[in-house]
Amino acid sequence: MLARKIKDKIRDGQTSIGSWMSMAHPSIAEILAMAGYDWVVIETEHTAIDVSEVLRMVIAIEQRGSIPLVRLAWNDPIQAKAVLDSGAAGVLVPSINTKEDAQLAVKMTKYPPLGFRGVGLARAQGYGANFDDYIKNANSDGLLIVQIEHKDAVKNIEEILTVEGIDGTFIGPYDLSMSLGVPGQLSHPSVLEAQDKVLKATLAHGLIAGIHLVHPDTAAGECEQAIAKGYRFIALGTDILFIGDSARALQREARKFC
Repeated sequence: MLARKIKDKIRDGQTSIGSWMSMAHPSIAEILAMAGYDWVVIETEHTAIDVSEVLRMVIAIEQRGSIPLVRLAWNDPIQAKAVLDSGAAGVLVPSINTKEDAQLAVKMTKYPPLGFRGVGLARAQGYGANFDDYIKNANSDGLLIVQIEHKDAVKNIEEILTVEGIDGTFIGPYDLSMSLGVPGQLSHPSVLEAQDKVLKATLAHGLIAGIHLVHPDTAAGECEQAIAKGYRFIALGTDILFIGDSARALQREARKFC
């Protein structure tokens, strides 16, 4: 169970650094994994990546020594079962705004008696060869991160964090800013205040605090600040900005000589 490595690292007081991919190509997955990130999140909420493509990305990330995680498109038991059985080490579940949302996230990702995840033979269980070991450890070793990305979730954070089976929270900065009426203004005081409330509550419950530092040109400095605050599960950048920002910067520089 690869996600155990993430949990153990954070438990030992270290920070786990990952990245994000939105383009469904194994080469992108390999590049990010080979860059040295602990884990790579496969984005399915805001992309057209389907479960068959998730399987290929999971294999590519694993083979290059990183840990594959999936951001689900929704709090959806059908998709959760498919990506976990494909071998995803854990999931990030978007739009967890209430205690009931969090309870569903746990139930759909955990085997009985904690949840209702279906039991079958698939890649995650070694196509049957590792079935007993996987079933025994999946509930404790799999990573379940709930995304807090709406003002309602911030209001309900204490109730959400009482749900057994959650490993941590993850700030969705753009949706959070939208719900607060300041779309895209990630440094707005209201956004930062909401983030701090979630962070303090998460740490008080002894859970993992995560955040996505999206922009590659500022992420390094923001990472230092985030670690100082107590975040230990940090996503840096995303493939579309790694490529896009580099391409635009090079083009602008070259234009000076054209």
